[in-house]
Amino acid sequence: MPAAERRPRRNTRPRDALGRPLPYGAAGVPELPEGSARTAPETLALAGALLRSGRPFHAHEVFEDAWKSGPPAERELWRGLAQLAVGVTHAARGNAVGGARLIERGAANLAPYAGSAPHGLDVPALLTWCRDAVAAIDRGDPPPPVPPL
Repeated sequence: MPAAERRPRRNTRPRDALGRPLPYGAAGVPELPEGSARTAPETLALAGALLRSGRPFHAHEVFEDAWKSGPPAERELWRGLAQLAVGVTHAARGNAVGGARLIERGAANLAPYAGSAPHGLDVPALLTWCRDAVAAIDRGDPPPPVPPL
């Protein structure tokens, strides 16, 4: 089937700030185009803004674009960041166990980058945030805000 005829991967229904599908015709939050090519600084700026505005699901989508299109040496970095964002999404939706486990997986994918500060990221600070977030979720509290990217 030609690419132009393929169904989009993402559901086309409008979504709320946490990425939950809404009924067709409902007013959702603005969607970002799927598969957008962005530079690493653009990815970090956009995803960081989405995280700060309470849209972690959408930050996850931005990180996922980088994970799927970025250089092989950085794929686990972007995958780890995507897992952190979707972990925050799950925790905000009330799935504490799933949120904590995804944040732990994200930390495991970020850990190999702790000594290199890729794209200026303070990976040790993100790993500390991961430990604090999992502890908060395990206590029944929301995770703290993600540090600046």
